[in-house]
Amino acid sequence: MQTPVLADPWPAPRATAPVRATIAMPGSKSVTNRALILAALATAPSELSAPLRSRDTLLMAGALRAMGTIIEDGPDGSWRVTPADLHGPASVDCGLAGTVMRFVPPVAALANGRIAFDGDERARERPMGRLLGALRTLGAVVDDHGREALPFDVLGRGSLPGGTVVIDASASSQFVSALLLSGARYDEGVLVVHDGKPVPSLPHIDMSVAMLRQRGVEVDDADPNSWRVRPGPIAALDDHIEPDLSNAAPFLAAALVTGGDVTIPGWPRQTTQPGDALRDLLGQLGARVTLGDKGLTVAAGESLTGLDADLHDVGELTPVLAALCALADGPSRLRGIAHLRGHETDRLAALAHELTALGGDVSETPDGLVIRPRPLGAGVFGTYDDHRMAQAGAVLGLAVDGIKVENVATTAKTLPDFTGMWARLLGDPA
Repeated sequence: MQTPVLADPWPAPRATAPVRATIAMPGSKSVTNRALILAALATAPSELSAPLRSRDTLLMAGALRAMGTIIEDGPDGSWRVTPADLHGPASVDCGLAGTVMRFVPPVAALANGRIAFDGDERARERPMGRLLGALRTLGAVVDDHGREALPFDVLGRGSLPGGTVVIDASASSQFVSALLLSGARYDEGVLVVHDGKPVPSLPHIDMSVAMLRQRGVEVDDADPNSWRVRPGPIAALDDHIEPDLSNAAPFLAAALVTGGDVTIPGWPRQTTQPGDALRDLLGQLGARVTLGDKGLTVAAGESLTGLDADLHDVGELTPVLAALCALADGPSRLRGIAHLRGHETDRLAALAHELTALGGDVSETPDGLVIRPRPLGAGVFGTYDDHRMAQAGAVLGLAVDGIKVENVATTAKTLPDFTGMWARLLGDPA
């Protein structure tokens, strides 16, 4: 299917009636990219069914292919991953994908040859120094010319000693996951010890640990801020990828904004995805939330209330939640999310600026945002090449006339058909 050419900025559709829809989510980006890494390091081929195919996951597949992994496309959208000897020279395009720029270098250390990493302009500003330093501690050769950021080269020698590394992962849980996912292939395994402020997005580390254990890897995470991966084989596993729960956020938010109800089929009853926190957070905003055989249904309550919540573990939900808070009946405080300043953009500054530009009253705090609702008006909502910002703009457009979203195509990072799905949400089959 050819991707439609979209006007820029994109006129966000205004809801004229309560939204009542069932919207299926494609596979989880976080699970897909972890599954690709583990399949590439496994002892035999693996089949990944229902994987997400978006910019981030295609970049991950491209990175692994560049180093020799065989990834074949199935007619049903599946991927068959066959491990092979990893080698260079190779070039890895990270785009703006944190999972690629952080998960792939520890794999590249196991390759033979030079692996060059680079990405989008903003990607060169995202923190990488602590991970690169950790890889050096474990025996890797990394050439970053002192930048502690992209671009850099990993000079693989076919194996890595591994061992113990102390790292400050307060900027991103991906630093820990990156080392754990490849650690079983290191000669001594890996013991990662975090030393610093609390690690954000701990559910993502739990996801990495669970997926390793599913593949027979021994992981000890009994002690706080410590994760040990024993050396050994990573078993092949045919895996069905769960729906992406974080990408469900704007669609579920539409129920609250329009006074309707939205169902996401296939919502797992047990999951390590941080997006599952939407059940509780939307309930705090006044929604009626039901998880049943048909999936997760969110229906608007009597009012859209304010929210006082610590989002430290679920920071990726912040932009959509901030949009809801800007439309709520009372003030909100979103806490524990200082690390969002190092994401695809400085999300705290971006949200404060864009909501204020539409007439909102938003101020930054050292670790979050305070949002005091005021009537919003028309304007262009800037996205800063950030897919979550674009989703937030679409949510605002449901309730505010004249909202236009700049570069809505950036949603392809994790949800390629966002605008088509948004149209179907509103009853437009186009």
